[in-house]
Amino acid sequence: MELPRKIVIGENNIGDIGKFIADLANPKKVSVVSGDHVKKITYKKVANSLASSKIKNIWHTSISNDVKSVQKVLNEIKKDHSDLIIGIGGGRSVDIAKMAAVTLKKSFVSIPTSASHDGIASPFVSIRGEKPYSVIATAPLGVFVDIKILKKAPKRLLASGCGDLMAKVTAVRDWELARDNVGEYFGTYAANLASMSAKIVIENSKNFKKRPDVRMIVEALISSGVAACIAGSSRPCSGAEHLFSHAIDYLESGVGLHGEKCGIGSILISKLQGQDWKKIVQMLKNVGAPTTAKQIGLKPEILAKALTIAQSLRPERYTILNQVKMTEKKAIALAKSTGVL
Repeated sequence: MELPRKIVIGENNIGDIGKFIADLANPKKVSVVSGDHVKKITYKKVANSLASSKIKNIWHTSISNDVKSVQKVLNEIKKDHSDLIIGIGGGRSVDIAKMAAVTLKKSFVSIPTSASHDGIASPFVSIRGEKPYSVIATAPLGVFVDIKILKKAPKRLLASGCGDLMAKVTAVRDWELARDNVGEYFGTYAANLASMSAKIVIENSKNFKKRPDVRMIVEALISSGVAACIAGSSRPCSGAEHLFSHAIDYLESGVGLHGEKCGIGSILISKLQGQDWKKIVQMLKNVGAPTTAKQIGLKPEILAKALTIAQSLRPERYTILNQVKMTEKKAIALAKSTGVL
């Protein structure tokens, strides 16, 4: 198992990042990956804090997570000869830092600036190639969270994170189906940890309408990432609902955020699995996350096609879609029965 060695969650603590990195790995030089917007918000405090801990820092800009863009940043980082790689920002920057770290055999630290998905602490990376897919990279050596920064992120990103948490409900059930039907290894501890992350947020989401508990959500997302580390695969966090999300990306890129598609996918897949899909709908509504295709600009025909091809994107991963002969007609009926269409 490869797990984060240290996780720090605080309020207005970004100025402590230098000490955190120094205590964690004592590097002389680090490469930092971030987007333009995040760099504007964090550069001064992060760079000053690293410098005060006598850590030289070289910054790189993440533009896209497609294979070509990732390779470009990776080539730039290689020239730095750094001791450690830091990903600061949303999913893209953290993913690129992960890929660079595993390729260059370096450690990396995750500094999320939004709670939009569970990749902030997991060893998995989403890459856009001919087909969108996830690959195993490396777990972060450390995770550093400043809740004040996360609170300033658009509410849509936090709601997206809650959508990604709902995926654990359906992913764990798919993992159970794989155990029961094809004898796949099932990790009870990892599954329970992922399920608990979703359950705690579901139970408390009714209070989120007035004020979302950002710390609770980010802790749940980190726990989900740790569950994947323990399992050695994305099984406890990613099932048919993620295949559905990837299928949408394959058919029409730029539709909705990852967590939004996973949340809507969880509604559809939970109904197929015979679970309480209405509970997922209510939770997503409580946090202001989309529950219909229209809300994210997903066309009915793309939704239907995505459900029919989802399993083919990863045929080796057994899910409920192996048991249901999905047609576009069935997909439309399912979406209408859950209010997604």
